[in-house]
Amino acid sequence: MMPLLLTIGEPAGIGPDCVIRVWKQAPEMYANTLIVAPASWISARAVLMGSEVAVTEYRDFDTARAALNASDQTLICWNPLTDHMAEGPVQAGHTASVTASAVIHCIRTAALTCLDERAAGMVTGPIEKAVLKDAGFDFPGHTEFLAHLARGDAAGTDDFAMMLASDDLRVALLTTHIALKDVPAALSVDATLKLMRIVAADLKRRFAIDAPRLGLCALNPHAGEDGHFGREEIEILTPAADLARDEGINVIGPLPSDTLFSPPMRSRFDAVICCYHDQALIPIKALSFGESVNITLGLPFIRTSVDHGTALDLVGSDKVSSSSLLAAMKMAATMAEHA
Repeated sequence: MMPLLLTIGEPAGIGPDCVIRVWKQAPEMYANTLIVAPASWISARAVLMGSEVAVTEYRDFDTARAALNASDQTLICWNPLTDHMAEGPVQAGHTASVTASAVIHCIRTAALTCLDERAAGMVTGPIEKAVLKDAGFDFPGHTEFLAHLARGDAAGTDDFAMMLASDDLRVALLTTHIALKDVPAALSVDATLKLMRIVAADLKRRFAIDAPRLGLCALNPHAGEDGHFGREEIEILTPAADLARDEGINVIGPLPSDTLFSPPMRSRFDAVICCYHDQALIPIKALSFGESVNITLGLPFIRTSVDHGTALDLVGSDKVSSSSLLAAMKMAATMAEHA
């Protein structure tokens, strides 16, 4: 069975804390998981946390992979850094540009290994985007970077989707990190239809749901009240839903979002298509904060991620929760079983 790859993100943030806490709580999760990072990022944090953790580092992927089958007493790190890349110093809780190239390289290497079909998928820890941008990371976040690596410069990178999932709810986003005032202009029939296609296809492929049921959120209150509160439902969302149904996609909507997330309504759907960031993230975080998983759909490999940031102010403390990383690892493992 191919391993899963785990990148810890910003080494000065809580990524290493979460790796160690999951190891203490559920060490079996690492039986088939390689940590793509220098071992020093983990071992130094273990010292800070006062936690005894054995970490073994390998520079060669095949050697690291073989070591997974040989030991259940140590975390296995695959360190892919080249000689000119600095792995430190890392000051816990304080970002530094010195490690930015190493963070980017670990993410890139993990993704390319998945694309080479030598790994089952990847789980990503939180990054500090401002630090990475100074090192040439010209992407809004992980999602766009991974799509770029998967598609290359010659193809578009808009055929992916951001979905957050928990035991209670799955939500997919039509728009992500843009101002609320810019959302209406960013919506289109084509983009809405494309997202529904991606979500329906990956619910079948990655989640073994044979006949996915999708709910489509309206943008405006009361689904626009027949155009009195806006025409996006009439001119964009309803036509897109009609086209999707013509293709055999089971979608209902647009539906008023103030009632769609109620227990009897959300239970009717395997995923809900949302128009903007907070329309999706408020309900899922209200229901499953710390236990939801960020999933990139539409990629040729599995990618899950935590639903939180680097939390620099919490590094090394007892306030760090590893529940989202554990959920992301479990989700990736389950998705890999369906692949």
